[in-house]
Parts: sequence; C-alpha cells; structure tokens
Amino acid sequence: MLNKEKVKLGIAPIAWTNDDMPDLGKENTFEQCVSEMALAGFTGSEVGNKYPKDTDVLKKALELRGMEICNQWFSCFLITKPFEEVEKEFRSQLEYLRTMGAKVIGASEQSHSVQGMTDTPVFGHKYVMNGQEWETFCNGMNRLGKIAKEEYGIALTFHHHMGTVVQDEAEVDRMMENTDPEYVSLLFDTGHFAYCGADPLKMVKKYADRIKHVHLKDIRREMVDKVKAENLSFLDGVRMGTFTVPGDGCIDFDPIFKVLEETGYEGYMLVEAEQDPAKANPLEYAIKARKFIAEKTGL
Repeated sequence: MLNKEKVKLGIAPIAWTNDDMPDLGKENTFEQCVSEMALAGFTGSEVGNKYPKDTDVLKKALELRGMEICNQWFSCFLITKPFEEVEKEFRSQLEYLRTMGAKVIGASEQSHSVQGMTDTPVFGHKYVMNGQEWETFCNGMNRLGKIAKEEYGIALTFHHHMGTVVQDEAEVDRMMENTDPEYVSLLFDTGHFAYCGADPLKMVKKYADRIKHVHLKDIRREMVDKVKAENLSFLDGVRMGTFTVPGDGCIDFDPIFKVLEETGYEGYMLVEAEQDPAKANPLEYAIKARKFIAEKTGL
C-alpha cells in the first residue's frame, strides 16, 4: 500500500474540457470541472485553459473544494527558439505556480511536435533530433531545471509524449543520461509509454529515483492499433478513445504501483485520461478511477 502521508491524488481537467480540441467539453464550465473532481475524491488538479488566470480567484475556488494545483504543462521550444525567449515564458509560469503553491512544473519539448497536427499520422512522422539538437535540448533542460529549483523551489519534471522529440524509450534514456538529476526529473506517464510501445513497468523500475510526478493513464489497445493501421493523428485517436482512466484499459497497474511503493515515491499521482466527455462522462470516469486507485493502493 502507498503512504497516504506522502502520496496525493489528482486528476486533470482534460477529461472535462480538452485544450487541444476545444469542441470536446466546450459546455463544461471550470466550476463544474473542479466540483466534480472534488466530488470524486481528488485533492489535486493541473491547470486547464478555462481556469481563472487571477490566482486569488483560482485559489478561492479550489480552497472551497479542498483542492490545490499540483502541476502545469509547459511547452518549451529549446531547439527552435532562443533560450532567453523560453526562459522568459518559463519564469512567468513558475511565478504563477509558486503563487498557487505547486511544487512541480511539467515541461514538454514542443519543437517540431506532431501531437497537435490533425493531418499528420502520430506513428512514423515524429521529428528525430540530431546530435547538436540533443546537446542544445539537454543543456537547456538543465538550465531551466536549475532556475526552477534554485529560484522558485519547484521541480522540473519532463513529460515524454507521443508525437514529440522525446517519445520513445531510447529517447527518454538519452535525455535522462544527459541531464542532471539535481535539476531534471521525469514525469512518468504510463499511457504514453504503453502507446509508443515501451513497457511502463520497465521504465518505472529504471527511473524510480528520478520520478517526481506521475500521470496515471490507461490505453485501449485496439484503438491504438487502429490509429497505427489507419495512419491517424494523435488527436484523431483521442476522439476515438485511445486513452481512458486506469483500470479501464490494457495496462497492468499492480506491479507499477508496487515499484512506486517499494521505492518510496513521494508526490502526486494524477489521473490524466483525455477522451470525448460526450462518450465518457467525466464524473463517472473520475469516480471509476478513484475506486480503482483506492482498491489497488489503499489511498
């Protein structure tokens, strides 16, 4: 069983309203989203586009429901933009997160990403960095991580993601080998590892000591196979239902939870399962996920 004093549970707003495809869940308000998160038994949330930008307004809304912000996605463009430009946006987001009391920022290298391109197949079309780009990227991550930790008290966790330059097992390995553990941690996402063909259990075992944020996401294998066979985009797959909440797909979470328990994981485990809310009622699936986690981890 995982330690309730050290591990908290969160859920992402992307199940209610999708920032990449705003028509999905456009009818769902911010208030409904966070109310249903709390109702389902979660205490943490990441930040969605409908969340108030005013930190006082956001804090009040969350405190009323016994919730807090635990992380926010950050798009970095280290290999295609000047570092100073990325740093400026990064600092702005760190300031916001520090005000909200968050301890983690989740960065994803979005240079040349195909994850948001509806006309580009997600399999076989991702950009592959050359040696110089790898060096620029890893050095940039170290610099951002140093800023986050030393100036804001926030941990930089890297979010490997389908359709991006750090997607596959070998790419994650190369990034981890060439970044400083002091400044760069891993945002371990079960679904994105399974989707690309990596083994989430192998990856959690390999990097347990550098994981500072966890995304619990399941996949529907038949949908992922369809995306691959029919050369569909990442977002096509989301609409079809490639992702779902833990326990509703094909990933075996028992040994993954066991590794996190045995290695003393501390931080948030956050359910992030983007699908069409018209097909998968967000509250219903949030409750389903919460029950599954309680049953498997004791949290």
